[in-house]
Amino acid sequence: MSEPEIPLRAPGVVFPGAVARPESAYRTAHDLLERRAPSEALKVLEPALEQEPANRGLRLLRAWAYLMRAQLVKASDELAELVEDDPSDVWAQHALGRALERQSRHREALPHLRLAAAMSGDVEHELAVLRVERLAGDL
Repeated sequence: MSEPEIPLRAPGVVFPGAVARPESAYRTAHDLLERRAPSEALKVLEPALEQEPANRGLRLLRAWAYLMRAQLVKASDELAELVEDDPSDVWAQHALGRALERQSRHREALPHLRLAAAMSGDVEHELAVLRVERLAGDL
């Protein structure tokens, strides 16, 4: 039996001018994050966020990059602000719960995970709630 072929992916490349405007930075950073290149994405996001510090889309991407780099305090701080601004953002609620869970802050994570699961109905979100309830001793 042979090993399954894993498709090769080119490393993230940032072309000159790709970060000149926040919308270009968003597309470039999203592509880099999809390619699992969070460090490169952050290099694109930071200058764009200096131009538009309140840009929610860019801030969500920065939080995603922080999560991928396991910069969990930065991720949870960013996500807490985003959730406070828009509690109906399912992705931000779930991501905040996961960031807190990864810091072993289970009781703090549960409300965010429960809300994301209730809003989305996503089985993965529901499984996250059960996992964290066990870890928190609530089950």
